[in-house]
Amino acid sequence: MFASKMKCNHSLKALSNLGLILCCQTTVNRSYTCYDIKMGKSINFKLQLHIYSNVIIVWVYKKTSEEKFPTLKKYSDKAPPTDKFATHEVKVDYEYRSVEDTSKVVPPEGRIKGYRYGPQVVPIAPSEWDAVKFKPEKSVKLLGFTDAKNILRHFYMKDVNVFIADPGNTRAILAVSALARAMKEKNKVAIVRCVWRNGQGSVVVGVLTPNVSDKDNTPDSFYFNVLPFAEDVREFQFPSFNNFPSSWQPNEQQQEAADNLVKMLDLAPSGKEEALQPNFTPNPVLERFYRYLELKSKHPDVAVPPLDETLKKMTEPDPEVLSQNKSVIDAFRRNFDLKENPKLKKSTRRFLQEKPSGSKEGEGCGDIAAQSVDSIKDTSVVKVENIGNLTPVQDFENMMSRRDGPEWIGKAIKDMKKRIFDLVEDSFEGDNYPKALECLVALRKGCILEQEPKHFNDFLRHLCKFCQKNNLSCFCEFLASKELTLISKTEAIDSEVTDDEARSFLVKSEPKT
Repeated sequence: MFASKMKCNHSLKALSNLGLILCCQTTVNRSYTCYDIKMGKSINFKLQLHIYSNVIIVWVYKKTSEEKFPTLKKYSDKAPPTDKFATHEVKVDYEYRSVEDTSKVVPPEGRIKGYRYGPQVVPIAPSEWDAVKFKPEKSVKLLGFTDAKNILRHFYMKDVNVFIADPGNTRAILAVSALARAMKEKNKVAIVRCVWRNGQGSVVVGVLTPNVSDKDNTPDSFYFNVLPFAEDVREFQFPSFNNFPSSWQPNEQQQEAADNLVKMLDLAPSGKEEALQPNFTPNPVLERFYRYLELKSKHPDVAVPPLDETLKKMTEPDPEVLSQNKSVIDAFRRNFDLKENPKLKKSTRRFLQEKPSGSKEGEGCGDIAAQSVDSIKDTSVVKVENIGNLTPVQDFENMMSRRDGPEWIGKAIKDMKKRIFDLVEDSFEGDNYPKALECLVALRKGCILEQEPKHFNDFLRHLCKFCQKNNLSCFCEFLASKELTLISKTEAIDSEVTDDEARSFLVKSEPKT
């Protein structure tokens, strides 16, 4: 917490310790609001950095840490006004009662924690839970080194710490400096296991990035970032823009308009001071709250003031820049057909929309090829894991939309192929053919969206041969009437089928020789 607050025009009061500036700066009307931080809070803790049999004492500081919104506590006015020592705190007591007899209070010794495991609840006693806990010693242990390119930027989690050798310990300073410079020279980073406190139940794995100083009075150090475990990684698969057909990619005029827009909104233009520098850009939400809190402490009945112009500049584009570059914005608008995206109901999804009857557009691809995707359903409520008999198309779409694992797309395609075969084989006088066609259409569109044309093309060829060999040519004739085609290179760039081959491929029954 900030110990005191003071104003100083055109100057910064900085508290430096080992080259760290411990001062929060806020630009307001060409003046700075500086917060004097207690030095006792600047260092988090000391740790032992274990490099196999070598031990280096390091100090750990916070480099960046999110400033949380203050917690508002409950306040009670029930205390007597004459009580000068009243804290006005509200204390909450909980009572646990028996389900069978609600009038019976269950004492602490009669309660036990239970954890859900599938449909059941598994009780675990405190002694058992204490035995399960991992209780390592407080330390940082080196696990190994890896190339810096292997640690991607989006792997960084939580706050950033800086590791500095113990001041006054020449051996530690030399060891940290030598290690940091060697890692910098070879473009390596260190992977370490960290335990911040003795007996801590959680263990983190992080990366140490060398920070080699170019100043004589500032020692070398390491930046520490927490890395994710397998359970923390969210793998969302998206098709590459390079795999889209040329009609889905920007042309030269569109690309030039986008480039000019980016250049126009450059926050660090040549010859000018960079705007929105983090060191001089306060959180507008916190700043506005504390300003009003200070005002209300002096005037309890004061109204909420309008948004300050200084804060408004941080949350809105510069109107002067926009007016000076109106032509660039207009050019961007002309080159891109910008439309409002209407809000859709959560339960609404129109995955395929059939082409109006009698339309000649897209001749060769037919009615099926002209179908398009309109919207994507919100699948956060129900996660489908198998394609059922009742609603196979909806189940397939839900599985294809899942992004909680890389395996769902392949599983959805595989299960849909099996479902189509089952429908064709179990059909009696063609009663399952329309449903099998719907599944084929959904499979085709899903393979286009996910850039998997080979899966559909190979399956359609195999299905045709299967029908012709098993006296199911009537299904081939049914597909031929719907002009079902292969996925061409125009629809999916990874396809090996040309437009002519796709147009010439019509599923027709052929007599067996």
